Amino acid sequence: MQTVQEIAKEIVAREGGFVDDSDDPGGPTKHGVTLATLRRLGFDLTGDGQTSVEDLRRLSRAQAETIFVEQYFRKPGLGSLPEPLQPSVFDMYVNAGPAAVKILQRLLEDMGFACAVDGLVGPQTIRAAQLAQEAAPAHLADAYAIARRNYYYALADGRPASRKYARRRDGGKGGWITRAESFMQPRYRLTEAQHRVRVAAWA
Repeated sequence: MQTVQEIAKEIVAREGGFVDDSDDPGGPTKHGVTLATLRRLGFDLTGDGQTSVEDLRRLSRAQAETIFVEQYFRKPGLGSLPEPLQPSVFDMYVNAGPAAVKILQRLLEDMGFACAVDGLVGPQTIRAAQLAQEAAPAHLADAYAIARRNYYYALADGRPASRKYARRRDGGKGGWITRAESFMQPRYRLTEAQHRVRVAAWA
């Protein structure tokens, strides 16, 4: 089992450097950390008394990793979930915040384990996840990764500006889809042909 620090390093590597994409609702990011997050945490790396894009540009990989471990893993309580789920839920929490937990909660509900869909890792969610892991120890992590993939496709269905994250210009799988599929066994990944059928209705 990877340590949370090792998972954080992989997330930072996956996120890349400074990005300011007008189609990304999260705004400017570096190593996956948004400017809004930096402001919320009070990072002033330039020493000018405020948190701006310049502070974000100065954010190091190590600082980003620490932010992810403390704010996106420990604070929401992801360490209380079954270990096989933790890497994917952690990665998704960095990418989508509490929606990562809601995806899990809906999955647990679909599997027949009572769970409020509130985005919080409380006793009910922890117990439901433990029961689901016991019921399907070899498949729960795959099921969550598939639910992630479905979430990304649905998000792009409803928001055309986000489709470039799910489908490359050549029609192949975009970063969102390959990111979700990296957490599932190869046999559950869509073929390129299946992916193209899924996105065929997009303009």
